[in-house]
Amino acid sequence: MEYNIRKLESIETKTALVLVNRVFMEYEAPDYTEEGVGEFNKTMRDEEYLSKLCMYGAFAHEKLIGVIATRSEGTHIALFFVEGGFQGKGVGRSLFQTVLADCESNRITVNSSPYAVPIYKKLGFTETDTEQTVNGLRFTPMEYKF
Repeated sequence: MEYNIRKLESIETKTALVLVNRVFMEYEAPDYTEEGVGEFNKTMRDEEYLSKLCMYGAFAHEKLIGVIATRSEGTHIALFFVEGGFQGKGVGRSLFQTVLADCESNRITVNSSPYAVPIYKKLGFTETDTEQTVNGLRFTPMEYKF
């Protein structure tokens, strides 16, 4: 499968958020309470929060199939979603490697959803604490050192 990865332009944010929402609702929302889903949706409408993200997209034949977004100068993964039909095909790994190449720190952190913990472990992340719940959002703090 051929795809390319590039930094998203600000005008592409809306398209990226549609993908994020669709994948979240299918794969992650079932692990959350109504409060958690509401909190996630609230964050995805927070223009100030979104403006601080650096977003990359994976495209197959000009169609957006995956998104990764970082904050804190590239040291924290804020969003990481790949369309269901493209999961397990290296798209996420390629997105993550793009973030690694741009990161000027020696570590990247993430607050992983329950669904994504095994995926982050495959990428080389380790848990730094046990699962927590804040505002209905369940997550496990993890980090990648390099």
